[in-house]
Order: sequence, then C-alpha cells, then structure tokens
Amino acid sequence: MRSRREFIKVAALASLPLSLEYTGCAQPNPPPKPGKHSGLEEATITELQIAMNAGKETAVSLTKKYLQRIKELDASGPTLRAVIELNPDALRIARELDQERKQKGPRGKLHGVPVLIKDNIATHDRMTTTAGSLALAGSIAPQDSFVAQKLREAGAVILGKSNLSEWANYRGDRSSSGWSARGGQTKNPYVLDRNPSGSSSGSAAAVAASLCAAAVGTETDGSIISPSAVCGIVGIKPTVGLVSRRGIIPISRTQDTAGPMARTVTDAAILLNALAGGDPRDEATQNSNVAAGFDYAASLDVNGLKGARIGVPMRSFRGGSPAAGVLRKARDDMKALGATLVEFDENIANAGDAEGIVLSYEFKAGINEYLTWLGPDVQMHSLQDWIEVNLKKHKREDR
Repeated sequence: MRSRREFIKVAALASLPLSLEYTGCAQPNPPPKPGKHSGLEEATITELQIAMNAGKETAVSLTKKYLQRIKELDASGPTLRAVIELNPDALRIARELDQERKQKGPRGKLHGVPVLIKDNIATHDRMTTTAGSLALAGSIAPQDSFVAQKLREAGAVILGKSNLSEWANYRGDRSSSGWSARGGQTKNPYVLDRNPSGSSSGSAAAVAASLCAAAVGTETDGSIISPSAVCGIVGIKPTVGLVSRRGIIPISRTQDTAGPMARTVTDAAILLNALAGGDPRDEATQNSNVAAGFDYAASLDVNGLKGARIGVPMRSFRGGSPAAGVLRKARDDMKALGATLVEFDENIANAGDAEGIVLSYEFKAGINEYLTWLGPDVQMHSLQDWIEVNLKKHKREDR
C-alpha cells in the first residue's frame, strides 16, 4: 500500500488544473520542517488514541504540542496562515476531557483529539465566526452550530478556526483562493508560493502541515474536494442532509454542507461519523442514515468498489498531460478492483451559468436569515447592509 507521501505526488499531478495563482517558482518547496514536537507529523487519530490510552499522551499534552506547532509553522517560520483564530479555552477543555477519561474512559475515537474548524462554522464560545470578513469582526454566535455541537459531544478539542477564502469565495470574480481580510493569504504547505485552493483553504493546509489531527471544511461546489486534492489530503463532501447546515454561514441551501478533511481515509470516516446525524432544525437531515446507527469507519472495505458504478467524464482523461495520465491509471485501477465505469462525453461547460443563478438567489435569502439569527449586536442585519458597508469602505479608500 502506498504511503500518504507517495499519494501526495499523485494527487499533486492530478490536481494541477485546479492550482491557482502560480507565481513562477520552478521547483516545489519541501514540506515545512517540523519543530521539536515532530511526533505529531502524520499522526493519525487512531495513533493519538492509542498514545492517550497508553498514558504516553494526554489531551492536554497533544493540545500544547499542536499549539506549539501552529506557533512555529503558521504564525512564524513559513507563515502558512492556515489558522485565523485560536480557542482561548482549548487547554481548559483538554484538561476536563483528560479528567473524564480517567473517571469514565473515552467517549469514542475523537475523545481528546485536537481539530480545527473553518471560520464560517459558528461556535458559541470566546471565538468569533466571521467567514474571514472584517464586516463580522467580533461577532459571537448565539449558539453552537450543529457541527460544533457534535464535535464537543464526541469529545474533540476545538483548537480554533481555520482561514478560508473570504465569504467562502462568494464575493467577486477576482478573489484569491485562501485569502481573507482577517487571515491574509493561506499558503500551500508543499509549494509556498501557490495558494492551497479554496475555499476550505486553511483546513486543508492545516491538516497537510499537521497543525491539527483533522479539520472540518465546508463546500458548495469544490471547496472541500479541491483544496484537499491540492494539499494531498482526504476530503469528503457529504450528500447534502447528512450533516446539518445549522449555524454555518451560507451560500446555497441546495448545495452547502460541512465535511471532514484528514490525512487518511480512516480518519476522514471517523470524523464524518461524528459530524453526521439528524437535526430537527434542518429538514434536509431527517433521512440521515447515521441516526440508524450507520458507522462509516467500521464500514471501510478494501473490496468496496466491487459492483460500484462510477461516472467518468472522458474530457478529463484525454491528452498527454501528466494529470491525464494519472487519471487514466486511476480509471484502470478502479476497473481492476471491480468497479463499473460509466463513460460520458457531455459538455457541461455552461452548467455554471444555471448554477450561478441559483446561488445568487439562495445566497441572498440564506445570508439574511443567518444575520438575523446573529441578533442585534452586529453591524450588518441583511445583505443590503453588507453592500452598504463595502460601498462606504471603498468611498473612504478612494479619497
């Protein structure tokens, strides 16, 4: 079986068409050198649990090590800017979880495991939730999002919020993936002069650089999958309704969802299991199979492709580019493992026009609903307020 590092080389080739903002570096940078806490590099959730159960690590020791690594690699050193805000209560939460482990044992596979969540996922604590925008600076959500609630119930330590493409990259045609006014430009840990794609840019970069054990991103269209591929990690966009959207700054109610981002398929499945479930305040989740006890991590199967039907857009597989060669090899591997590949040649180039119309309508309704939910203590209460804030800002800058 290939190591994750070998996988990264393949993923990098396959994702070349998705990479943005290349600035001319002829050779990729090596991954950032770990600091003195190198035991965290590439550590899986299962390995961290084994270490805690054996008494070699605790939730506190892991939290301290990840915080130190963030200081060394994110706030200084290569300055990845993957983390937009740290949780001031992370160590307190870790201490409480360690005490609970001693008294009752672990809650599950995420007990005491430090994770990061994207800064458009609300938390009701001392952290803000801003989608990277100065317009929401200081905004404290009135309650946890469903995602944050589920992570806390699973015993995860929420280390902080990850940087992102501001407003999940739904703010203009010339935005840069991974840039936000609050967090600056997130860097790809493997090629520092390229962005990590977006909009879950900070989550992907943080996982790739081992700044956390795993992270949560959100996706409307490619915002988990693309940065995961570009940063050489595993990202899953769940079917809409598998994970509640409550408390997530929205773009489109028909396409938005949160999902896991991790170093391995197993870790992604463990995190997905914690995130998924029915929520009476999100009607799309009412048919969630996790409510019936489905376990993604336990269901991983090396023979799982047998009988699967997988659509193959042939346009991507043609030509002599390295990426096309990698895709053809993947196609052949899937066939050998028993999958039925359904090839199609449909031109979907104009599909984005229709999608754009849907997103425009749904964003207005969704953002107005979210801003109303925040309550009276924010400077914006509607999309129109947001537009006026931006117009006033530009007028000041033009003087």
